[in-house]
Amino acid sequence: MEITYVYTRRRSDFGRPCNFSDRPATVTVDILPDPSMADAFVLRNPVHTSVQHVSDMSEHEVNTEQVEVESRGINHAEGGWPKDIDSQEVEQTTRFRRRVEKDENYVNAIMNLGTLMEHCVKQNNAINIYEEYFGEEELAELEDERPSAKIINVIRDPNVTKRPATYLSWHPNVFKKLAVAYSSLELQQNMKDMSFDSYIWDIENPNKPELVLEPSSPLVSLEYNPKDSHVLVGGCYNGQIAYWDTRKGGLPVEVSAMKVSHRDPVYGAVWLRSKTGTEFFSASTDGQVMWWDIRKLSEPTETLVLDITRKGLLKNALGAVTLEFEPTLPTKFMVGTEQGIVITCNRKAKTPAEKITSTYSGHHGPVYALARNPFYPKVFLTVGDWRAQIWSEETKESPIMWTKYHLSYLTDGCWSTVRPAVFFTTRSDGTLDVWDFLFKQNDPSLSLQVCDEPLSSLRLQNAGCVVGCGSKLGTVTLLEISSGLCTLQRNEKALITAMFERDTRQEKVLEAYHREMRLKERAKLKGPEVEEKAVESPEEVLDNVRTEFFQVIEEELQRRAQAEAPRLPGKVRGHAGEEAAAQGEGNQLPEEEEEEKDAAKAL
Repeated sequence: MEITYVYTRRRSDFGRPCNFSDRPATVTVDILPDPSMADAFVLRNPVHTSVQHVSDMSEHEVNTEQVEVESRGINHAEGGWPKDIDSQEVEQTTRFRRRVEKDENYVNAIMNLGTLMEHCVKQNNAINIYEEYFGEEELAELEDERPSAKIINVIRDPNVTKRPATYLSWHPNVFKKLAVAYSSLELQQNMKDMSFDSYIWDIENPNKPELVLEPSSPLVSLEYNPKDSHVLVGGCYNGQIAYWDTRKGGLPVEVSAMKVSHRDPVYGAVWLRSKTGTEFFSASTDGQVMWWDIRKLSEPTETLVLDITRKGLLKNALGAVTLEFEPTLPTKFMVGTEQGIVITCNRKAKTPAEKITSTYSGHHGPVYALARNPFYPKVFLTVGDWRAQIWSEETKESPIMWTKYHLSYLTDGCWSTVRPAVFFTTRSDGTLDVWDFLFKQNDPSLSLQVCDEPLSSLRLQNAGCVVGCGSKLGTVTLLEISSGLCTLQRNEKALITAMFERDTRQEKVLEAYHREMRLKERAKLKGPEVEEKAVESPEEVLDNVRTEFFQVIEEELQRRAQAEAPRLPGKVRGHAGEEAAAQGEGNQLPEEEEEEKDAAKAL
C-alpha cells in the first residue's frame, strides 16, 4: 500500500494569459522639438535610465490579536478482548492475536480499513515549508562560529502575584513540554494572595498552560517519571510528597500524610530506575532522606538521617538543599547541604552509619547545584556561594578545578548532556554563563544577560540544544545555544579524560604532602602535651617555670662574660690552647718580633 500526493491548481487562478504576436510598428505620438529648450540641453555620456512598468506597492505591518490555541485529546483504554482473556497477561493476548491473524476475515478487514486509513492520512497531510534540505553541507561552516545563544520563547507566571520558578523538568519523550514548579521560599512571605498552582507548559503555546497542577501546598520540586511520562512527583513547601497522573487531571492522585512526611520544604525528589518505575526518594532541609513508592504513600519505605558524625541524631543532621542520582551507579547518591558540605551515601550499606561514606567541604554557603558528569560519573560539579567547583571522588580535601569568584551569587548549574567539557551556571544578577574549559578556563565562553531579576533555576533539555532558566518573578526563558556548544568536538573525550586524570593526580600528590606535614606538626606537639599531662598541681608548674627562667638568665650572663673577656696575644683560652702552647707554639713570638723589626728597617 503506497501513499502518493498530487497537488493541482486551476489555470484561472494564475490570472489572464498573455498573447504575443508580430505586427508592424505604429506611431502613436509625434512630438516636435522645441528650439527654445536647446539652451537647457546637457550632453551626458553614458546615460542610465530605469523604467518601472508595474504598479507601485507598499508594505504595512500591524499588530494583530494573539491567537490562543488549546490542545485537546482523548484517553484510549485498551478493550475489546473476550471475557476469558486477561488484557494484562502478555501470554494470553499474544496467543489470541496469533489465532485471529490466521483468520481470513481478519485479512479482508485490514484491507478495507487500509483504504479508509489512507483517506484520513491524506486529509491530515501537512508540509513543513521551513524544512532545510541542505543542512549537512553547512555543518562544516558552523563549526567555526562563535558561541552564541538566542531566546526562542518566554513563559510567564499567569498569576498577578508573581512567584519564583523553583524547579524545571523537561518531558522525557516530548521535548516541547516543560513542567515548572512555583513557590516562594522567602521567610514570612505573605501567602494570602499567592497561588499554590504549578503548571505544565507547551513551549509552542506559552500563552496558556497545558495542565494546571493543584497541590495543597506550593511545589518546591517537580520531576517527570522517566519510565512513565504521564506521572510526575512533587515535593511541597510543607514537607509533603504528592504525585500526579496527567491523564487524570490536575489534582494529585495521592499525597503523603503529614505525620510521616518531611518537616521542612522538599528541595529534591528523584526517581529511581527500578523495575516497577514507581520508586523515588526525597530530601529536605530537616536533615532526612526518605525513600517512597507511589503505590503506597502512607509511609516511607526507608529513612536516612544526614548526621556526618554517624550517630544518627536528627539534631545533628545537615539540611539537604539538592539531590543527585546517577542511574549507572544505582546504589550511590549525593546530597548537597546548607552548610556547604557534599555527602556521598551508599543505600545498600548494612547500618545507617555505614550509609554515609564520605564528605566534601568546599563552599562557604549552601550547595545549590550538584551534578555528576554524564560521561565521567566519578567527576561531579558543585555550585554554591560565588563560584563553581569540579570534584573527583578520588580527592576528598579539595576540588580539581574551580571557577573564579564572581561579584554576584551563583544559584544553579548543570552539565551539558552532549559535551563533557561544557557546563552551565546561573547568577543572581540574571546572567547565564556557559563554560567550555576545553578552550578557556579563566572565563566563561559565553555570558548572556537573560533578565534583570535573579535567576533561580536551570535545566537543560536532553538533546542539549535548549536550556530553560527560571527567574525570581516566575519568568522561564528558553534559549537555544549555538551548534558549537551542543556538538561533540573532535578528540574531546580523549582530551577531557587526560585533563581529569592529570588534575586528579596532582591533587592526590598535594593531599599526601599536606597529610605528611600535619603528622609532623602533631608529632612535635605530642611531647609537651605528655609533660603537661604528667604535671598535676599548678604550684609544681610554677616552680618548674621559675627554675627554667633563672637557668636561662644564668646561661646568658655566662655567655656574655666569656664574650667580653680580653684575649692575651699568643695564648689560646681553654685547656686545648694550653696544651698547644706547651707543644711549641711559644716559638712563634720571636719570629713575629723579627718580622716586625725587618718591616721597621724597610720603612
